[in-house]
Amino acid sequence: MNQYDYIVIGGGSAGSAVAGRLAVDGTRQVCLLEAGGRNNNMLVKTPGFMPFLLKNTNYRYDTVPQKGLNGRIGYQPRGKGLGGSSAINAMVYIRGHRWDYDNWAAMGCDGWSYDDVLPWFKKAEANERGADEYHGAGGPLFVSDQKYANPTSHAFIEAAAQLQLPTNADFNGAKQEGFGLYQVTQRNGERWSAARAYIEPIREAPNLDIRTRTLVEHLIIDGGKVTGVAIKRGGLIGSKREILTARKGVILSAGAFNSPQILMLSGIGPGDHLREHGIAVKIDKPAVGSELQDHIDYVSGWATKSTVPIGDSLEGTARMAKAIIEHRRLRTGIMTTPYAEAGGFWKVMPDAPSPDVQWHFVPAVLEDHGREKVKGHGFSLHACVLRPESRGTVRLNSADPAEGPRIDPNFLDDDRDIAVMREGVRLSHRIVEGAAMQAYEPTDRHPIDLNDDAALDELIRSRADTVYHPVGTCRMGADEDAVVDTKLKARGVEGLWIADASIMPKIVSGNTNAPSIMIGERCADFVMAAEKQFA
Repeated sequence: MNQYDYIVIGGGSAGSAVAGRLAVDGTRQVCLLEAGGRNNNMLVKTPGFMPFLLKNTNYRYDTVPQKGLNGRIGYQPRGKGLGGSSAINAMVYIRGHRWDYDNWAAMGCDGWSYDDVLPWFKKAEANERGADEYHGAGGPLFVSDQKYANPTSHAFIEAAAQLQLPTNADFNGAKQEGFGLYQVTQRNGERWSAARAYIEPIREAPNLDIRTRTLVEHLIIDGGKVTGVAIKRGGLIGSKREILTARKGVILSAGAFNSPQILMLSGIGPGDHLREHGIAVKIDKPAVGSELQDHIDYVSGWATKSTVPIGDSLEGTARMAKAIIEHRRLRTGIMTTPYAEAGGFWKVMPDAPSPDVQWHFVPAVLEDHGREKVKGHGFSLHACVLRPESRGTVRLNSADPAEGPRIDPNFLDDDRDIAVMREGVRLSHRIVEGAAMQAYEPTDRHPIDLNDDAALDELIRSRADTVYHPVGTCRMGADEDAVVDTKLKARGVEGLWIADASIMPKIVSGNTNAPSIMIGERCADFVMAAEKQFA
């Protein structure tokens, strides 16, 4: 069957939510297209195997050289397969700050204030703590307290308290400020991706056609309306091109990099850029692929004499081997770790409207996104700038759909970002200097005079990179220049909605998985409302 009511492009955090909600009642024929595989194996399901996922089920994109990072090429891992990045991430469940969404509304995005989006977060959520003013308990996305946290993660929280920084048991509740253990998207000690939440329970439904390992080449646009999708399935040998038809509409949920890429390949984007690649311009829309925002992140690292943290040693390897057996039998123990076990939010600039830095504490030494093998034991502390001022772009490298896009986050282009980062790194070190952390006898792997702004800036520019939260490249807005309106309908063409982190007009103050799922929930509702309107 090549005709459907709706075609959803991308089975990631938002796409899984859209497709699942549209298909669950059985009244619509829905096709879900995903470039990767099913992602239903134990490597994906076991939280502690996350480092291996950076080599698999992953697009492994690179950026162009970043002038703000001393000309270095940044790494941009993105999930490939059902669940998208929710199948490879650290499973941290964070929504952002109330101010983020109220600011969206103030920018003209009516219906997107915190009070507007909170019911959708709650609808998606099945929090093991139960339902309350801020949380849901009946949704498909399981959110749990960690079954195990390394002693150093608890020590990190204690060290923050020793600095009179408050402890917070719920970053998604009444207040975001403070430090504590993160809740995670897990169920019974296993990763609970968006695909496990929304797609796996209905994957055998006759009205849902899931096509994995399917490359979307471009949208079919006829008479100002998106009527379908051109796809390619198979490898270089024996590959097959097909046209799929959508009777009611297409939802583009390919993420902040691939959604603008697909639009541009379809003739929707900056006109001059499309013509450079020989693509006929159907809608000249400069905002497509513009306004890229991402959380720039610096990872401080310490080696320890103590072998309590996760590490590469005979003792550490033996401990992890036992942990794998425990997890296979009981779904408990060290292999339930999200690695980013603890963290916090705090304001380092006095004029910030809400916390401007987020910390992720990892009870292991992390170098170059985990790609550099490090011997011994230790811990890492991420500090990321929550509301960066720098803006980048996503553009085409070529008109070949199989080639990745040209990604330029333009990190640290705005001096305000490095000023915030500088203070965040300093606070990282102040926390680790606390007695609770010093008990592990840490040694700074990258020592620097923290009082020397120039030296600290140079260290940051030589080591900082993404913490994997790109947004904004198909921004939502009330203005005609925006790519989508406040109901997530694409401007300038009928029959197309966009639902993923690319629609965010400003990046949220926290991890982006939960907000992307919320966006998917809302898009499905907007689509169904439009369906009733024209019935």
